[in-house]
Amino acid sequence: HPSVNMISILSLPLPELSKKLRDGSLPPEHVFYAYVGKALQIATETNCITEYLQESETQLQKAKLTGKLGLLYGVPVSIKDSINCQGHDSTLGFIKNLNKPVAEDSVVVQVLRRQGAIPFVKTNVPQSLISYDCKNLIFGQTFNPLLYTRSPGGSSGGEGALVGGGGSILGFGTDVGGSLRFPAAFCGICALKPTGNRLRYSMNALFWSLPVAAAVGPMAKDVESLALGMRALLCEDMFNLDSTVPPLPFNEEVYSSRQPLRIGYYETDFFTMPSPAMRRAVREMKQLLEDAGHTLVPFELMNVDYMLFNFCVRGMFADGGTSFLKAFKGELEKSSMRLFFWLLKSPNWLKTVLSWIAKPFVSTSFSGFVSFFSTVDEVWSLHQDIEEFCHQFITQWKKLNLDVMLCPMLGPALGIGYPSKLSVAVSYTMLYNTLDFPVGVVPVTMVTDEDEEELKGYQGYFRDWWDRTLAKAFHGSVGLPVAVQCVALPWQEELCLRFMKEVETL
Repeated sequence: HPSVNMISILSLPLPELSKKLRDGSLPPEHVFYAYVGKALQIATETNCITEYLQESETQLQKAKLTGKLGLLYGVPVSIKDSINCQGHDSTLGFIKNLNKPVAEDSVVVQVLRRQGAIPFVKTNVPQSLISYDCKNLIFGQTFNPLLYTRSPGGSSGGEGALVGGGGSILGFGTDVGGSLRFPAAFCGICALKPTGNRLRYSMNALFWSLPVAAAVGPMAKDVESLALGMRALLCEDMFNLDSTVPPLPFNEEVYSSRQPLRIGYYETDFFTMPSPAMRRAVREMKQLLEDAGHTLVPFELMNVDYMLFNFCVRGMFADGGTSFLKAFKGELEKSSMRLFFWLLKSPNWLKTVLSWIAKPFVSTSFSGFVSFFSTVDEVWSLHQDIEEFCHQFITQWKKLNLDVMLCPMLGPALGIGYPSKLSVAVSYTMLYNTLDFPVGVVPVTMVTDEDEEELKGYQGYFRDWWDRTLAKAFHGSVGLPVAVQCVALPWQEELCLRFMKEVETL
């Protein structure tokens, strides 16, 4: 439309856009079609959208008529494939889930609509969501908007690509091992993974009982937009629609506080060696935070490999992988997961033999990777071990009297196909699903020529096949963004966002 200045609309940050929509200085349809146009362009370039939600146009007209101005009145939002939208498929990348429209919106989508937001597209995911790449047999591969040879991350990869490319101003994804944080870090945007139960979405998307917490959360170009998304969701409607969500409204006082913080930090988890850019991102941020008057305290991580293999891998496949295999039944089992399927179907004695054979080549706790079957006793003790691990972590946190924590985030974006070979590199993100802490990602720097030069000496901690492959995956990344993770204790999303805002500002 000749009167719509698309460029000026698309350049507005969410708080400003929202204000103009609410005070009537911007017509909602101008904003809607500006984003539909941009989303179409980004989808053509990156293959990030799975479905256009036709009813969004009707909702747009209704919102104008009711005159009820929610916090997100007229804001077009994008939704990850696995989050239910009434009348649409939630495929999880499985062919068997096609043409099975869900009966109702998940609670998060219902609340977004009540706040005036217009869900207008659904976005791509990897098959089963168990991957931090973004490819399936229905919609194909999604590409990183910053560099098409790179992965956008996953499993909320379609969201990362769309928001990162500017085709959506606010997106919603899920995170069970880093699925919000990988796309944010790889595509140069911000994301927040809340405490598992601070927001809820229907869990029929997952096909096992997880010992690690799944969460739903926002993705946007900046922290202020994430905060506005959380403000809108943490309302009476959320608590009325789902009585299992604690009625904790957004705490403005904590978010807007300017008190100096006591911040723990670490540069490595001693399991996945950080790339030179990851290490530099933490060091530079530490210096900036200290210069701004905050106190930085070293924090030492322990037993990350034990956490990863025993709690996460064995926890997810505590039934011997039966549920996982059932989900893939009738689907094509080709791809990089072929070996994994074969391993799940192998008898226990063969897994034991394999773990011994593989030890010289893969020095990490590979035995944890192959001994999936667990008795009920083992599952009970697994949950007990996780509780003990969380208790020890919080004790260490309290002993140092920390407010928040600054940590590395895997980056820069890996080449397409590499995430499936490097599942062990989820160690930096998975830790906070196990602990169920709120954690956000903020981009802070870009890969330099010096980082690339230093990468030539990268050997990893185990000098095994995984370490060699990771070095290759990091290679050739000059100019790509690198992020850090900002962590708070459970239920302290506002403090987490406040810390993220500080990091973003500095």
